[in-house]
Amino acid sequence: MATPIFILFLLPVLRALSSTLSSPVQDPELVVQDPELVVQEVHRSINASRRNLGFLSCGTGNPIDDCWRCDPEWEQNRQRLADCAIGFGKHAIGGRDGKIYVVTNPGNDDPVNPKPGTLRYAVIQDEPLWIIFERDMVIKLKEELIMNSFKTIDGRGASVHIAGGPCFTIQYVTNIIIHGINIHDCKQGGNTDVRDSPSHYGFRTISDGDGVSIFGGSHVWVDHCSLSNCHDGLIDAIHGATAITISNNYMTHHNKVMLLGHSDTLIQDKNMQVTIAFNHFGEGLVQRMPRCRHGYFHVVNNDYTHWEMYAIGGSAAPTINSQGNRFLAPNDIFNKEVTKHEDAPQKEWSKWNWRSEGDLMLNGAFFTASGAGASSSYARASSLGARPSSLVGSITVGAGALSCKKGSRC
Repeated sequence: MATPIFILFLLPVLRALSSTLSSPVQDPELVVQDPELVVQEVHRSINASRRNLGFLSCGTGNPIDDCWRCDPEWEQNRQRLADCAIGFGKHAIGGRDGKIYVVTNPGNDDPVNPKPGTLRYAVIQDEPLWIIFERDMVIKLKEELIMNSFKTIDGRGASVHIAGGPCFTIQYVTNIIIHGINIHDCKQGGNTDVRDSPSHYGFRTISDGDGVSIFGGSHVWVDHCSLSNCHDGLIDAIHGATAITISNNYMTHHNKVMLLGHSDTLIQDKNMQVTIAFNHFGEGLVQRMPRCRHGYFHVVNNDYTHWEMYAIGGSAAPTINSQGNRFLAPNDIFNKEVTKHEDAPQKEWSKWNWRSEGDLMLNGAFFTASGAGASSSYARASSLGARPSSLVGSITVGAGALSCKKGSRC
C-alpha cells in the first residue's frame, strides 16, 4: 500500500511528531503478550451467549449481537454498544464518553473547511463523539475521511452509504468504532489538502482507495458494515496497527478483500493482533480473507461461501488461528484450498503456525496447517473451542448493515 504523507510546516511537524511518538508502534501496552488468552476470552463470550439462548428469545449465540440487539430501547442506549466488542479490539470505546452528534447534511463535503452538520466536521473534532444520522443518506466524499481519536460512527436507524469517492482513513489515532454503514465503490483521492483536526490540515498524496484504511491505528472495531467493490482493499490494516476486531460484516464483489500487514520487511507489524469473527464472506470475492503478515490473527466462526483463488493467506510467518469457520470451496478443482502460503518455499512456511480447529470443509475445501498448527501445542486455546461450525449460519445470519427500527428490537 502507498504511504500517505503530509507536507507540513513547523507547528504541524511538531504535532505529527507527537502523534508518531505516541503511536501504537511505540506503545508496548497495546500488545497482548499471550494472545491465546484473548482467544479463550472470545470462546467464553460465545459459549455464554449460547447458554442464554433459552432465556433470550431474540438470542442468536452471537455474543456481540446478544449484548445489545435484544434491547427495544437501543436508540436510547446507543453508547452501550461500545461495551459489546470481543477479541483484540474489545477495548475500542469510540465516542462512548462523549456527546451524541447528529449528521444532518450529506452534501457539501469540503475537505479543508467542513461545515457543521457534516460527517467530516464530526470526525475531525478533538473531543469524543458518538456520531449518528438524522435520516437515510448517501455521502460521496471528495477526499479521504481522516478520523480523529475517540469517535463512533453509528448508522443504526438509517440507511447510510459512504460511496463513490474516497472512504475511511484511521491513521495514528485510537478508539474508533464504525458500525452499521454501507461502504462501497470507494475511490482514490489525494494530491490536495485535507483537514484532520480543527487546528490542522495538510497535503495528502494519492490514497489507496480502501473502504477502511487502518494505518498505525489502535483499538479499532468495525462491526455490522456491508462492504463491496472498492479500488484497493475493503479493510486494510498496516504500519503497526493493532488491537483490532472486524466482526459481523458482509463482504461481496471484490478482489483483494483484506490486507493485514504492510510488507514482509516491515517488522512493526509483528505487534499486529486482529480478531476476525462472525463475518460473511459472500459472492464475488477472489482472495485475501484475510492476507496476513507477521502478527497474530484469530479467525473464528466466519462463513466463507465464495472465493475464486483462496480464502486465507499470508507471508512473513504470521500466526493464523482458524476456528469454527465454514468454508465452501468453489467448483473449480484447482482452487479448493482454503489457504495460501505466500512468497516462501515449503521449508520456510512449514514452520509458520497456521492451524484449523473445528472448521467445516465443504465441496472439497481443505486447509493446509503448518508449524505448531499441525501439532497439539495449541491445547490451552483449543480446550475452549469456538462454537461448532454447523452453527455458523445462525451466528452470521445478520451480518452486514442492519435495518434497525426505532422502538423495537434491532
